[in-house]
Amino acid sequence: MRNLLKAAVVGAAMTLGAAAATADTVVLDVVHAWPAHNSFHEAVAAAFMKQNPDIEIKFRSSPPTYDEGHQALLRGAITNQLPDIYFSGYHLLPEVVAALNKRGQVVALDEFLAEEGEGWVEKNYEPAMLKLGQADGKQYGMPFNASTPVIFFNGDLVKQAGGDPENFPTNWNDLVALGAKIKALGNGVDGMAYDVHAWPDDWLWRALIMQQGEPIMNGDGKTVAFGAQSGLEALKLARRFVTEGGMQLRDFEQSRQQFAAGKIGILFSSTNGARAFSDLVGDRFDLRSAVYPVADTTKGTVPTGGNAAMILAKDPAKQKAAWEYIKFAAGPEGQTIAVLGSGYMPTNKAALAPEYLGEFYKKHPNWQTSMNQVSRAAPWGGYPGHNGVKIWRMQRDLIGAVMRGDMAPEEALEKMTAETDTLITQ
Repeated sequence: MRNLLKAAVVGAAMTLGAAAATADTVVLDVVHAWPAHNSFHEAVAAAFMKQNPDIEIKFRSSPPTYDEGHQALLRGAITNQLPDIYFSGYHLLPEVVAALNKRGQVVALDEFLAEEGEGWVEKNYEPAMLKLGQADGKQYGMPFNASTPVIFFNGDLVKQAGGDPENFPTNWNDLVALGAKIKALGNGVDGMAYDVHAWPDDWLWRALIMQQGEPIMNGDGKTVAFGAQSGLEALKLARRFVTEGGMQLRDFEQSRQQFAAGKIGILFSSTNGARAFSDLVGDRFDLRSAVYPVADTTKGTVPTGGNAAMILAKDPAKQKAAWEYIKFAAGPEGQTIAVLGSGYMPTNKAALAPEYLGEFYKKHPNWQTSMNQVSRAAPWGGYPGHNGVKIWRMQRDLIGAVMRGDMAPEEALEKMTAETDTLITQ
């Protein structure tokens, strides 16, 4: 796996360094979030440009998060400084469409999909996966990265605490109890980390609601549905992680570092951590992964994180070239490169064939975990209007206050519900 990715990255560097635009070359300006994703994006671009020498992919600097990239994009829309291709977080894609569509700055992809011919869509994509890139009944983004929240855990610490790595807890009470036992081992080890209080977006918060089998929004589409029991249960559980589960409040990147150093027993994260933790941990301890617990085993779901590639180019030639690129990136070859470089789930079902990722998953169970809960994967929706980023930052502050013990769950929920509903309508 490491050699495969290394070859792809070396190829990326050679291609990007040697590419010289000619009069016939179409140059595409591309933006994606998360600087840590640069290597696999560049590897995908290198493989594409090798097959399409008349198209050059040029990346702008990567925003540090989806939310910051989103805000920069909306500013660029006003000054007509948009990229040709933009990778939007799923939860913000409808807001991107709403803001850009009225300016004619975003391209619906339905005609491109139709031109691929009968059966092409069905061969490559599940309807639920394509839905992640849809808004207003049209396809505006091709799913590129996909992940569901999973657990990574230190098998050695679990054993020392009297647990069984082969039978990891599947319910919250047992998991919190195991975190307490790991914390009791001492030596500066924390039991668990669920860093919703510091997460850059609302993915982990929504997971706490959705795993109960409850909706985020009411049927009116204008008010949140977690203002009663489901929200209260979520906040109480988040507080229990600290008071009972042996969690210390810190930045989510610090938690990743502490986990890799063997100082946290249980960490909730994105499945894309499979690649990073495999590299960081090496053979220092027994690295394992497990599915996300759900309180309602019948209706409980988990939000699907990740991003979709959107075409914002206005020039028809660039639009055509951009479609070729995002089709490749979201195709089996591009997905194989991206998955091996990140740990994300493949968005293209053809990528699960033996010649792509099928054999790899059989040999790497930590990477398989997110696929094991794909039946529970649900869209990671946003909020109506244009205040999605502002809403989360307000919610995050209140969640953090509850987890620190500075505010009662009931008080925080009442304020969160009222302020969210107000911001949705603004």
